[in-house]
Amino acid sequence: MSQTLPIQKPESIDDELQRMQDCIMRRAYEIFRDNGYAGTDLNNWLAAERELIWKPAVEITEKDNAFTLTFAIPGMSPEDLMIEVTPDEILVKGETREERKEEGGKVYSSEIKTGSLFRAITFPKKVNPDMVKAELKDGMLKVTAPLATEPVAKTISIQAA
Repeated sequence: MSQTLPIQKPESIDDELQRMQDCIMRRAYEIFRDNGYAGTDLNNWLAAERELIWKPAVEITEKDNAFTLTFAIPGMSPEDLMIEVTPDEILVKGETREERKEEGGKVYSSEIKTGSLFRAITFPKKVNPDMVKAELKDGMLKVTAPLATEPVAKTISIQAA
């Protein structure tokens, strides 16, 4: 069953991106400190990013004057997701959680990710945010973003005054 998701149209998603970068920076510093002030900035940043956010795989295609973005987000429901779009960018975010029942025994490996889903993408061309649609079906989020119409130059006749 396919479910439609609401789309928010903020002026800019820069504040949200800055908030996430600040959070990652704080965690990267904690990792640096916990490692006795050793390690590289990049390794600490990447470790913090892996801990704090989940970046789902995405495919972006252009066809019929629209971009189609397909995100692989198994286990998510529309209530868990928020999509913000401007003419230049899209931000998909949400919270993932696993409800595990304690059944005894040892867990030797678990690759089930919980935490914050966060994926920001800059469109290669401007889109019309008022026309963006999103659907979630079988763990795949499909976002259709029609391209913005290019302004057309027009000739204006000059009237004598």
